[in-house]
Amino acid sequence: MLKSLFNWRVLLNLLLAAGVFVGLIYLTFRWLEIHTHHGDEIQVPNVVNKSVHDAVKILDDSGLEYEVDSFKYDPRYRPFQVLQIYPAPGSRVKNGRSVTLKVNPRSWAPVSVPDVLNKYSGLGFQRLDQVGLKVGDTIYEPSIQKDAILRILFKGNTIKPGTKIPRFSVIDVVIGSGPMRNIGIPNLVGLTVKEARAVIARNLFEVGVIEHEDGGSDENDIVYYQDPASGDVRDQGMQIDLWTSKKTPAELMNKINELNSMYRMKIDTTLPPVRYEEVPNFQDQPVVDPVPVSPPKREVPKNDPPKQNATPAKSSTDKPKTTSSADKPKARQVIN
Repeated sequence: MLKSLFNWRVLLNLLLAAGVFVGLIYLTFRWLEIHTHHGDEIQVPNVVNKSVHDAVKILDDSGLEYEVDSFKYDPRYRPFQVLQIYPAPGSRVKNGRSVTLKVNPRSWAPVSVPDVLNKYSGLGFQRLDQVGLKVGDTIYEPSIQKDAILRILFKGNTIKPGTKIPRFSVIDVVIGSGPMRNIGIPNLVGLTVKEARAVIARNLFEVGVIEHEDGGSDENDIVYYQDPASGDVRDQGMQIDLWTSKKTPAELMNKINELNSMYRMKIDTTLPPVRYEEVPNFQDQPVVDPVPVSPPKREVPKNDPPKQNATPAKSSTDKPKTTSSADKPKARQVIN
């Protein structure tokens, strides 16, 4: 068997197989060198601080590929300015190698507006500040949702939650200031349900119960009765109930009178007004023991000394005053 193994023909075949194997390996590596440009290297040009348009043109002329990555916005640099490049400038890379450019974007990266509608304004402001949005003007608007965020405005336009705007943008917030008082109820009789909804919303009220005469839900039915009545005064956000039918209000007078007896209270103005007086509740008053009263003291009259007359008393020696003849009355003379 050893003789057959060392036969010259077998050895020749083994040598041929080894030669073919070595040739294939050589050709493979040679093809890889040619295909990958082995040994053919290019120096990475320095494009830092250049605009992205100029940097791309330089890389194209050098035979290098490029990838643009928007770096975080830095207001100290110009928009679209190249801040970094990888591999570093001066490095030698193969022809066709991709180079990454870190570029300063035009403005801050966009952020999504958080959903803060119908939430308390204090919590909403904190959420907006967390995502990098600044609150500019605070606008108050009458609403039953007092101190709640109603709308968000960006450059004068209303935006919805989830809208992407640049970070650190200034937005305006509309906040509810509480319901308006004493608003007149509009007249809805004769309108369709669709028209009545628009009028109710325009007057800051809410749509209450809608009762269709036929039990359906046609928005074209005509309103023949409403509660509260038109002309009444209510606060903002109060509900207005509607009764609708395909008939006109004139054809439903019996139904309207029946509803009036239920929802319209009649007050007899001929009766005198009732006066209510408060009755003291003696049971709630504390019990006080009577204080003994001493009898009044009797006053004793004082003996005053007799007063002396200013005129002196007449003495016995004084003579009586005589009456003169001139002072005497004259006698009447009677003529018969």
